[in-house]
Amino acid sequence: MPVSVEPTTVEQGHDQSAGANAHTDAGARPPVEQAAATALRPHAENAFAAELTALAAQDDRPRPARWKLSPWAVATYLLGGTLPDGTVITPKYVGPRRIVEVAVTTLATDRALLLLGVPGTAKTWVSEHLAAAVSGDSTLLVQGTAGTPEEAIRYGWNYARLLAHGPSRDALVPSPVMRAMAEGMTARVEELTRIPADVQDTLITILSEKTLPIPELGEEVQAVRGFNLIATANDRDRGVNDLSSALRRRFNTVVLPLPESADAEVDIVSRRVDQIGRSLDLPAVPDGIAEIRRVVTVFRELRDGVTADGRTKLKSPSGTLSTAEAISVVTNGLALAAHFGDGVLRPGDVAAGILGAVVRDPAADRVIWQEYLEAVVRERDGWKDFYRACREVSA
Repeated sequence: MPVSVEPTTVEQGHDQSAGANAHTDAGARPPVEQAAATALRPHAENAFAAELTALAAQDDRPRPARWKLSPWAVATYLLGGTLPDGTVITPKYVGPRRIVEVAVTTLATDRALLLLGVPGTAKTWVSEHLAAAVSGDSTLLVQGTAGTPEEAIRYGWNYARLLAHGPSRDALVPSPVMRAMAEGMTARVEELTRIPADVQDTLITILSEKTLPIPELGEEVQAVRGFNLIATANDRDRGVNDLSSALRRRFNTVVLPLPESADAEVDIVSRRVDQIGRSLDLPAVPDGIAEIRRVVTVFRELRDGVTADGRTKLKSPSGTLSTAEAISVVTNGLALAAHFGDGVLRPGDVAAGILGAVVRDPAADRVIWQEYLEAVVRERDGWKDFYRACREVSA
């Protein structure tokens, strides 16, 4: 029998599930719903609760132990589609279907999943939505940094209790990974290659033996069925803290590519900017689709080192010029248009953001940007306003 995901939260403050009290005033909402409605960036399981509920209700396929949805439904949640009852599932990831299918299938096995790619290829976004769809909780997260300690992956101690009563279960503070093991959930480790190598290797026993020893207590935590782990890593971080061969063997690696076409990238940027804009009460994306396409074109040409028509070779700046950065530039431009303009996204609203994204190295990148402006932008039909705006902020 299909298992329903309880509609504890609402998407963007509007509960679309059947039977939900959509007209209840904010003061009468349960605390979780109030938090989701007012959060600047709700967790995936909260923001898309209505879609997850609809998928669970329609999902009659086999589910792995403790999964909220079947692998098919998880893939549908990420890639989008229309359910038999007419419910539209919005795509969370725009890219090759097979990549998502391999990622979901990996989580249904005993292998951990490593999402690898250059900055801005939606690794964190995909990780969050996979955890939300599989476990209904994307918050069991370890954020990798150069200062991430071993305790963040294994466990820590409540030192007041430890000093008062000695080592005990009550004094132990479980990490998100330990909680996921005990509850059969999906844990997430962001920026794995930023974590020191000796701390990374804490995962080896967890991923191979599915157990976490607690030598201070003479005990261990064994992972229950349903547990798995998603890690993300940045291609540009090679050489920072490379994964040991022993740890890398514990993962199935899925490489997330950059969008293969300009149209696909425009679609991604438009969707994300629309979602962010609605939460910030910014103008609708369709009013600025021409500028979104222009930003994407500039980023792709400089990133690829050649113009879209293939006729002019270009130098690439030091920055990544990722899709995520394009989303940031457009969102900031919409905010400028809303608060200091007429609400319509124009070249002057995105020019400064593009300059900041391109010119990371003030010496080398500024020369590359000026050459691009004069050789490409200045001569392109319909780009005169954009050229003038870029010249103004570059002066």
